[in-house]
Amino acid sequence: MFGIDGVDLILILVLAIVLFGPERLPEYSRKAARIIVYLRDIANNAKNTLSTELGPEYADLELKDLNPRTFVTKHMREEIALIDEAKRELEQSAKSLQEGTRDLESAAKLDPSVALAAAPAPEALGAGHDVSPFDSEAT
Repeated sequence: MFGIDGVDLILILVLAIVLFGPERLPEYSRKAARIIVYLRDIANNAKNTLSTELGPEYADLELKDLNPRTFVTKHMREEIALIDEAKRELEQSAKSLQEGTRDLESAAKLDPSVALAAAPAPEALGAGHDVSPFDSEAT
């Protein structure tokens, strides 16, 4: 419940009996139970108020979601997955470019004319395209 195991609970009970005595212990335990119920009600009311005020998209709001890191992770999970997917694609593209560069370098060491034939034409890289017109009134 609060991270207390059996041995700790027994030790706390023995200390409570020694400190408060067996006559007052039931009274104090009832007061402690009332305080815990009261605090739980306050927390539940705060949670209900927040979910009502925030709207239906936050209807599944939990108290642990009030931690900013947990809140952002929960509601941004799909976007984070898309970013991770884009990152993987970029890493794969970088690896393929590195492999292509290595292949070109090794071909150039063997025969320079083969490397020139294997290199892409400047038009394929976009050097041969016309420059788009500039419209000063559009900005």
